[in-house]
Amino acid sequence: MAIVKRRIGLEQEFFLVDEAGSLSDRADEFLKSCHFKAQAQGLNPNYFVAEFVKSMVEINTPPADTAKELARVYLKNLKLAISVAQQMGLRLYPLSSYPLPTMPIMRDHPNYHIQARTVGISKFLHAGKCTGTHLHLEVPPGVIDPRVAVSYNSTSIEREELLNIYNLATACDSALISLTRACPFYEGQALGLAAHTIRYRGSETFGWEGVYTNLQAVGGLMPYAESVEGLVEQQFARYYAWLQAMEKAEIQPNLFKESGVSLLKSAWNPVRLNKLGTVEIRCIDSNFPSVILLVMTLLEKLADRVRHEKLTVRPSKGMQIFELVGNRLYIPDFEYLNGELLLASATEGIKNPKVRAYVDSILQFASAVGGEGANFLAKLSRNLDRYQTTEASILQEFTPTTTQLSLDAGLRLVRSSCDKLEAIVSSIDIENPLAAFDTDEGLLLQQH
Repeated sequence: MAIVKRRIGLEQEFFLVDEAGSLSDRADEFLKSCHFKAQAQGLNPNYFVAEFVKSMVEINTPPADTAKELARVYLKNLKLAISVAQQMGLRLYPLSSYPLPTMPIMRDHPNYHIQARTVGISKFLHAGKCTGTHLHLEVPPGVIDPRVAVSYNSTSIEREELLNIYNLATACDSALISLTRACPFYEGQALGLAAHTIRYRGSETFGWEGVYTNLQAVGGLMPYAESVEGLVEQQFARYYAWLQAMEKAEIQPNLFKESGVSLLKSAWNPVRLNKLGTVEIRCIDSNFPSVILLVMTLLEKLADRVRHEKLTVRPSKGMQIFELVGNRLYIPDFEYLNGELLLASATEGIKNPKVRAYVDSILQFASAVGGEGANFLAKLSRNLDRYQTTEASILQEFTPTTTQLSLDAGLRLVRSSCDKLEAIVSSIDIENPLAAFDTDEGLLLQQH
């Protein structure tokens, strides 16, 4: 039986700061230097990208066949970016929110102005105050069509794989939030919540003021797809919800269409179809490389097992964990996933027994695949109550959650995080980046 191989890719956003820890708006100058150095080293300069605010940059990777290969190029690109920043008297701050109050400077681009006017400038600026990591899981070539979501020419087998990977990614949402919680401070306040999740995604149900609080069809987690027809309907419903929001904001829809935006581009959901031919997972906090390597290993093994064992991934009413029965992988029903489980993940995280049981079931399912990183996932499953997020580690060192973060403490946190990023990148063996997961107990406990 032929083994299906699909590629994976990664994008990670970073804040650009000066040596004191203050935000820097020198992104264009920094990226120009990255492009020059990448070309000199035989690397692709196109993977060093501007973001919509001038104090943020994005480091991407080409599609990779394995998590090991992805980790190598990710670390190489990150190492280059760090060295360029150091030469310019700048640093990369890797965590999911800048801890102090800030007013981002938005780039003068029509598409950004359209988004800002549609959701409201005060809401939209939250997107410039927090950073995420996006992981791409490839699906069969050509099955995703930017014009109609799913290609008419695709086969039933290709469509079924797309549905399974889409549902798998959706079902992992709260696990990824819980495992990757990074910076506890937002605008100087310790919210006691997953700041990136609530300020970007937002929620009317839970009272989270974020970019997409009132536009969940566009920026919230969308339900599972029970069929291809349902997945296509979901994409068009979201697109029309965005056009209606634009109309309400008195923006002509043709302005959006003229900017070259396709059906799929009007989505900023935690899980979305990407015209590149991937299911894009966008709910991951920007974090230290050790956490990012954990996530890419976990998601690769999850997707590989579903593909290789030809599993059908579907929700089951009342299900709260991952459970394999025969060739069906049952996943939490959406009402629970996007309700009680999301709230628990954004508040207590791994400390919550239901969240821990759910995450543990995912780790056990993934570790059964074997290969590099599997021992680490199994060890993490056995010791999940000892797992400490970056967020929890920071709260032990910095101001308690009930007080305002001082300027000095905030800048010290930024500098300390930059130090840790640089130390991790220099310590990981780029040729064998995943090997440490199977042997280094410190990575299990987030002891950077």
